[in-house]
Amino acid sequence: MVGGVLLLGLAGWLGGDAIVAGDGRTPWLALASLILVVPLTVAFTLRPAVYAGQDRLRVRNPFRLIVLPWGQVAALRSGYSNEVVAASGKKFQLWAVPVSMRARKKANRQKARAAAAARGGAGGRGGLGGGLGFGGLSRGGGAAAAPDGPVRAETDRVMDELRELWEAREKEESAQGEVTVRWAWEIVGPAVAGAVVLGILLVMG
Repeated sequence: MVGGVLLLGLAGWLGGDAIVAGDGRTPWLALASLILVVPLTVAFTLRPAVYAGQDRLRVRNPFRLIVLPWGQVAALRSGYSNEVVAASGKKFQLWAVPVSMRARKKANRQKARAAAAARGGAGGRGGLGGGLGFGGLSRGGGAAAAPDGPVRAETDRVMDELRELWEAREKEESAQGEVTVRWAWEIVGPAVAGAVVLGILLVMG
């Protein structure tokens, strides 16, 4: 989100300067470029969001708003992207919950280290300072504490929470209904208009 704001600020600064100080066709080219670039920047950086309610899942993607009652959700999948699958078989990507392979690898390394530490602690002998207790473990030492839960990447934890809510609510009467998909014309319209005007200006030379 911060990156999107910075990009908008940079586009506004450069475009505004070209509009005010440019000559010839430069102001018009700058204006058309802004009309194209600003909506696209908003669409891909500020707009994506996922809202999980008690009855439905609202997915706000760059160019569409999808509303799925929990009863119409067939699966929530995590692979190279996170997506929701409707009962009809249609798939919708969750742009607001991107997959980070780096975060997954980091979580796997942490999990492996925790498992190795637990095995080492369980196999080691207790120290003399605490005295030797029953079972060969020191009352003052003991095995390394295991993590409270499985180590997961942040976006994978988000998907786990969405699955839990879906499984808890999918049979509820209030969570039934139809899937609705609406195009974000407030984004698509200006972007298309800017692209058309920019194309005309470039063709006219």
